Amino acid sequence: MDIVVNEELKAYIDPLTAEEEESLERSILEEGCRDALVLWGDVLVDGHNRYRICQKHGVPFQTVQNTRFKSMADVHLWMIEQHLGRRSLSDFQRGVLALRKREIVADRRSRAAPPAGDAAAAAEDAGPRGREASAAADAPPPAPFESREALARAARLSSNQVVMIEKIQKQAAPEVVAAVKAGTISINAAAAVATLPADEQVAAATGGKEELKQAAKRVRESKRKPREESAATSDEPGQVDELQMLRQRVAELTAENESLRRQLAELSESQAAA
Repeated sequence: MDIVVNEELKAYIDPLTAEEEESLERSILEEGCRDALVLWGDVLVDGHNRYRICQKHGVPFQTVQNTRFKSMADVHLWMIEQHLGRRSLSDFQRGVLALRKREIVADRRSRAAPPAGDAAAAAEDAGPRGREASAAADAPPPAPFESREALARAARLSSNQVVMIEKIQKQAAPEVVAAVKAGTISINAAAAVATLPADEQVAAATGGKEELKQAAKRVRESKRKPREESAATSDEPGQVDELQMLRQRVAELTAENESLRRQLAELSESQAAA
């Protein structure tokens, strides 16, 4: 059987790092290809890296068909679920995958919902019972990722991180996205840089890590100055300062709480694997 490598599927998930690639190749050469490649018909869905390494060294491998796939959206959702569980994924990568899943689920819900006029007409034709059934159907069923909080839990992130990742995806230049993926710049700093004009973003990314940090610092300072001026002109500056300190403390405690949750989740995964 000829295996077809779909380039769109191959690129759907971020590639392995150099260290991960080296570790996987060493494992396959020493122990063989232990996990079967997942196919949809003749299209390779999961195992692109293993397939490439096996082809390179002539290592035999097994394949398995996933018969539950009905569409490319099914394939994408399955791939996202598989990779969300990877411990090696960065916070940014998990956030991007969770946002992709939300888009797919939202699109399916919109396609499945009948036009309001058609549903109402069908209910009227069916009489009182039809209207009751229609009212029940109109109540939206609980769906994953309807809120940022639900999405954040699924990706093991804070809601604030989700907001920043959305901003990066929508506003950041490709060079800035590449920098945050590579770990050159933090999510927080990348979200700040993403508010700059595109040419300034590119210039900062071209300048490297330090220039990106400086650009993010300039953005934060420009936002902080109006707040400080407003506080300075307040009739009760002491109360304003106290309120700002309380807000900062709440943000710090929230971040600590989210960090502890992620650590607990990772500990539970490692214990389950053991």
